[in-house]
Amino acid sequence: MREILGRRRRLRFRRGGRPARLDAALTCATAWRWPVLPGVGLAAAGGRGDRGRGCACPDPECAVPGAHPFDPGLLAATTDERMVRWWWTNRPAAPIVLATGGRAPCALSLPAVAGARALAGLDRMGVRLGPVVATPTRWSLLVAPYTLERLGELLYAQDRVPSSLRFHSEGGYLVLPPSEVGTGQVRWERAPVADPLVPSRGSRPSSGNSRSSSRGEGSASGAAAPWLPDVGTVLEALVEASSSAPGGGSRLAY
Repeated sequence: MREILGRRRRLRFRRGGRPARLDAALTCATAWRWPVLPGVGLAAAGGRGDRGRGCACPDPECAVPGAHPFDPGLLAATTDERMVRWWWTNRPAAPIVLATGGRAPCALSLPAVAGARALAGLDRMGVRLGPVVATPTRWSLLVAPYTLERLGELLYAQDRVPSSLRFHSEGGYLVLPPSEVGTGQVRWERAPVADPLVPSRGSRPSSGNSRSSSRGEGSASGAAAPWLPDVGTVLEALVEASSSAPGGGSRLAY
């Protein structure tokens, strides 16, 4: 009980008294139609882990503490408002996990240093980017849904693909802001921007606390589903940035 009360006290609330994570999860599920579910979260303070709090799952050596589904499993991801409300009403501090692929966004993730380099290069090229999720160790670029066949064709055209570059497609997942995981706070490095071609569903937008119009833990600028770039538009720049990262991009930095 002490763990639950302590974590609730640290939650940030949005206008109207609704917890920020419930608000963000509802926006993802009901306004954007992104299937979500609660992540496993972190253990109580002083729990497992050499550095800070460990994962609440049974694995004492969990490589992604707090940042994965456990109970419920990934197949439970939904856009149903009643289910989302029930989950985060009962677990208000739970991370928000997006089930990627299918009709939902996919993502490409890479170490944070390489991610910052890639974004700077894409900006110089004038490439329009979609939402970018950032943790202290990794950045993830959300892209339009792609098939494994399409991804295979794109990767085949590359001379080398660093092992630190990861692909979140069908059957995968990604933790969204404003979650907290073992590596720290999850935030928007580039906040979602509504796609003008997608009609709004009339839900109030919210997915984190805004630091600016294009960076930080910002909320979406509209309830319509965010615009997403094609994976082919950004892949080459991410491969290049990962390859030039310290250690040649071969280290898997969680």
